[in-house]
Amino acid sequence: FSTAIEMGLGMGVAIILNNLNNRFSKIMRVALIFPLMVAPVTATIIWQLMLNNSVGIIEKFLNIFGIVGFPWAASPKTALMTAVMIDVWVNTSFCMLLVLAGLQSLPKSPFESAKIDGGSTMFNLRNLTLPMLKPSLYIALLFRLMAALQEYAVIFALTKGGPGDTLMNLSLTAYQTGFQFQKFGYALPYILVLWVFINIIAKQIVKRQRAAQKQAAGLEE
Repeated sequence: FSTAIEMGLGMGVAIILNNLNNRFSKIMRVALIFPLMVAPVTATIIWQLMLNNSVGIIEKFLNIFGIVGFPWAASPKTALMTAVMIDVWVNTSFCMLLVLAGLQSLPKSPFESAKIDGGSTMFNLRNLTLPMLKPSLYIALLFRLMAALQEYAVIFALTKGGPGDTLMNLSLTAYQTGFQFQKFGYALPYILVLWVFINIIAKQIVKRQRAAQKQAAGLEE
């Protein structure tokens, strides 16, 4: 969930900033990098304070619309949404930077030719920008998906896997089994399963990234 949202938001913001290309966009680039400078645990604690039912600024905002005492991470129904929301705030900037770097490295000649031929903005986006941008998108997807599958800091700082076992993933289960229950032999299989799963996904993404790179090279020519 978090990777899909981060990729969508990151790509959208990067395209907007790249198209503006003015002083305002440069200021926004600096401002949007700020979440990357905050440690995930620190960011989670900040969000917990903002979501607090007594003093949280977000809770006060929701009260204006008649929403009082929203459970956030305290309920199994909304805990995952809360964790995803915090992860998106922390890591969307990373996707945005990678996509923005990819956009700024695209050659100008195909777009100039399309402009002469009367190509619309949507035509350029669909047939030129996105195909040539695919290698950068796959790189962003690879890094973020690998990190999301191993997520530990946000979940541990938020609820330590709760309520109950709602947010228990392989990383957190391995930590709990190995370090809290002192059963390192039982903890190892969780790490191995996670490693195999990530390895398979990473190989597939790299394979598609190489194919997209060849396709993009053909369009640039």
